[in-house]
Amino acid sequence: MNKTTIAAALLGLSLAAQAATEAELKASFDPYQSGFPSHPGLSAGTVINQANVDQFKEVVPGGVYRLLKDGLFEIKVGPTTQFELSGAYVEATRRNLGKAKLGTNNGDLEGFEGGRPFVEEPDIQDPRAGEKLAWNYKYGVNWGDGANITPFYWKYRNMATGQLERTIQFSFHFLNFKHRVKDDPVPEVTPNPSNLFRGIYVKVDAPQDLKNTQLLIQRYDDDQKIDDAYLYLGFQRRVRRLATGQTTDAFLGSDLMIEDFEGYNGRISDMKWTYKGTKNVILPMWNHNELALSDEFKDADGFKYVGFGGQGECFHQGTWQLRKVYVLEAEPVNGAHPVSKRVFYMDAQLGNLNGANEIYDRKGELWKVFMVGKSHADHHLPINKGSGIGIDDAFSMIDVQGKHCTTGHFKGQVDPKQNPPRMFQAQYMRGGD
Repeated sequence: MNKTTIAAALLGLSLAAQAATEAELKASFDPYQSGFPSHPGLSAGTVINQANVDQFKEVVPGGVYRLLKDGLFEIKVGPTTQFELSGAYVEATRRNLGKAKLGTNNGDLEGFEGGRPFVEEPDIQDPRAGEKLAWNYKYGVNWGDGANITPFYWKYRNMATGQLERTIQFSFHFLNFKHRVKDDPVPEVTPNPSNLFRGIYVKVDAPQDLKNTQLLIQRYDDDQKIDDAYLYLGFQRRVRRLATGQTTDAFLGSDLMIEDFEGYNGRISDMKWTYKGTKNVILPMWNHNELALSDEFKDADGFKYVGFGGQGECFHQGTWQLRKVYVLEAEPVNGAHPVSKRVFYMDAQLGNLNGANEIYDRKGELWKVFMVGKSHADHHLPINKGSGIGIDDAFSMIDVQGKHCTTGHFKGQVDPKQNPPRMFQAQYMRGGD
């Protein structure tokens, strides 16, 4: 081991040994205590487009900048707002402050019990700062202890012509088995003999040729253990286990891989994580009920979805706001992976990874840009009020090279009753209820 490596390792140990403080906890969950960020010429109501994007290049995520520069869409800026996280999650973080420590290997975490594992501001000199941010994402609020998106419409579009090729209606369900902080049972669903951390269950409700196709992902609390993933094809009437590599295939012909779900749907140990610095950039975040919403889908309860426009109707039409973010790069450890790296603009308050991602192909060229817009929970469905979750509200996955897109229209509901633990077992896929 050379002197540089030894110094870096010692620095990492010394940084890990410093106990987190209450002040750091408060700053982690409220990065705007001293005021919201600003940028010259940028204010609520500003429209960023091809004509003026260079003026704001410093605060526009790299992939989004390219899309704007190419004239594919424009962005309307809204005011920066607080996205307060669940009080139960903050309290769990407080109870467990400083307990979580990185282990020897990437993907090893020791002492973690609940909440945000690392509240300290990342240090560019810390060689494992990126890994700590990745753990904050894995054990972040995301959809909380349990939630579902029903219905969830995906549209496949030719971006060049605007042709709508296909619409698929899904139901997505999420359940945390462990490290639960709010919804009973807390802190763990029992029995949990496999020591699962989280489950994702997906079912296709329409069209008829794909109806009852189901996907189940079981993620273990032990990050070194490979996820279990199962696919049920209705016409075959059987459940089959997915090979690891299939999580990077196009999912049902869309522009998304299973690994793309929620921004990053994989293990910490599958990637080399690098913290690249802290910036202020615009992210798609808004109050759902303050937008001009679409009348396209006629839900019985009157819920309206975010509209889409721009080239090929590939871009959600919500407002963007200037946010504090951590720039995080993830490089696959598997050299055969179809992606060379992912770049995340991690919202410092929410800790999510899906605001405006860049996905690069194996040659290192920009391949896709993934933009997931979030609504404040208190300005969405009544059932979500007070949940302290940034509600995923619309997505645009843009294939820059293929000039194609997949768009997502969410109806997210933070409702534990709709996510029973039996739903997240392979046996459920054969018969359901």
